Amino acid sequence: MDKIIIRPMTPEDWGAVSRIYVEGIATEYATFQTECPPYTAWDASHTKACRLVILSGGVLAGWCALHRIDPRWCYRGVAEVSIYVGEQFRGHGLGFRLLSALCAAAEKAGYWTLQSTVLQDNAASRALHAKCGFRLVGRRERIARDCHGRWLDTYLMERRAAADEPEGFKKL
Repeated sequence: MDKIIIRPMTPEDWGAVSRIYVEGIATEYATFQTECPPYTAWDASHTKACRLVILSGGVLAGWCALHRIDPRWCYRGVAEVSIYVGEQFRGHGLGFRLLSALCAAAEKAGYWTLQSTVLQDNAASRALHAKCGFRLVGRRERIARDCHGRWLDTYLMERRAAADEPEGFKKL
C-alpha cells in the first residue's frame, strides 16, 4: 500500500485541490456548485484552520476544509464540512482517514459541531459521514435545483464534539 500522509493544506496545493473539486462537481452529486471558484474566493469562504490534504504515494488524493455556518458569536464553534477525494483514489478508505483527521483537528481548534449537507444521490458520502460519527439530523425535501433544473433533497448530518467545550474552545 502507498504511504499515506495527512497534512495541512497550503496555497501551493490549490492546483491539485481545484482539480479534485472539479472532479467532484462533474459527478453532479457532490455539490450544487457548477464551477470551481478562484482560490481567492475559496480561501475567503473557508476557515484558515482545519484545512487538510491527504497524499497517497506522494500524490495529493483528497482535501477537506471547514466553512463557518454563521458569523455570529453564538455559532463560533459550528462549521460545515467540505471533503473531496480524487476520482482515482475513491473507494480505498482515504475519505475515512481524512474526515477522521478533520474531526480531530476541529475539536482541537474548538469546534463543537460539524455539519455536512449531502445530496440525495450521494449514498457513499452519507455512509462515510455516519462511519465518522455523524448522525442524520433531517432530510430537506426539494431544497434546491441541480444544474439540470431537477429538484433535489439534501440530508443534513452533524457530529458533536466529545466535550461541550472542546480543547480549542477558548481560542474561537
